[in-house]
Amino acid sequence: GDQGIAEWIMNQKKIPIPQYEKLTNFFNPVQFNPAEWVSMVKKAGMKYITITSKHHEGFAMYNSKVSDYNVVKRTPYGKDIIKMLKDECDKQGIKLFFYYSQLDWHHPDYFPRGNTGQGFTGRPEKGDWNKYIDYMNAQLSELLTNYGEVGGIWFDGMWDKSDAPWRLDETYALIHKHQPGALVGSNHHKFPFPGEDFQMYERDLPGENSMGFNHTGAMSDLPLEMCETMNGSWGFNLADTNYKSTKQLLQTLIKSAGYGANFLLNTGPMPNGKIQPENVDTLAVMGKWLDKYGETIYGTRKGPINPTTWGASTQKDGKVWLHVLNCKEENLFIGKLPKKLKSAKFFEDQSAVKFKETELGVILNIPDSKKNTIDTIIQLEM
Repeated sequence: GDQGIAEWIMNQKKIPIPQYEKLTNFFNPVQFNPAEWVSMVKKAGMKYITITSKHHEGFAMYNSKVSDYNVVKRTPYGKDIIKMLKDECDKQGIKLFFYYSQLDWHHPDYFPRGNTGQGFTGRPEKGDWNKYIDYMNAQLSELLTNYGEVGGIWFDGMWDKSDAPWRLDETYALIHKHQPGALVGSNHHKFPFPGEDFQMYERDLPGENSMGFNHTGAMSDLPLEMCETMNGSWGFNLADTNYKSTKQLLQTLIKSAGYGANFLLNTGPMPNGKIQPENVDTLAVMGKWLDKYGETIYGTRKGPINPTTWGASTQKDGKVWLHVLNCKEENLFIGKLPKKLKSAKFFEDQSAVKFKETELGVILNIPDSKKNTIDTIIQLEM
């Protein structure tokens, strides 16, 4: 879709701050129902939510005392969306992470400017960078002290000025001081820095770079997470109907698990506060799949066979599962296993899988009648 009519509109259409600020007068998501959102998330099989607390345009979706440029002070809606969602997450037992953009197209002290937000915002061409970092840390302190226990902080936007003095040590120490159990991750597209607790990949599987975001192919020893959109936009975009199929999303989730990574799937809420029906339907189908096959995904680590053209593998508690996503032939060569294969069976009906061990590796026999259009799961015993 056209990124310029979604969450990047201020930058892509070069809208000055005074004009962009007028949008707050129309922000009134009266049908926002946090119970509905969290129930949908649980039905989809998700275990946590990452909500935008502030995006690149600098507008806070919570009641910030540091800046009145926020949903409570500036909109007819006038409610703290973050608090409403956090209360419901606590009620339904879902962890809540806060997305926070380090990049800011609104704050005057975000200076010198980075690669974006230049020349059109109306900000003076001067500013005190350290004041901006102080402001950012003050907002983070609000998020970390006013909303109970949070799952973590999901940073974005450092790529705008990747070599700037971000004072990361100070920011990360602040987070871990206020919330020792909170996980810190940053979508800076680089190898993780000290103080980060997980490594994330934007719209690509770990180690891949088809989108051009993930400049380092290196995977750290930290927990991994891949984030992905349901169409081509992060924010709600009427013009973007290029929805990924349920099969495509499930297979990406499975491959992500095959790398040992979590799968963070995005949906951009509509202006009225509801989630668009197309996404609700897709998430429900994904949830039904996970109800049936989640044992082979949840809590697993990457299996003995790295993700490849035919699929991936996962393992947990001594069990190993092959996820065969693409196999046109009846015989599938899976290569060498770390131990001798004792038995193989289809997860679906526990029937035996015929196999042959050769010097080069193992060949599995998968009749067409046993193939699943999304994922043919085979459990191995070694």
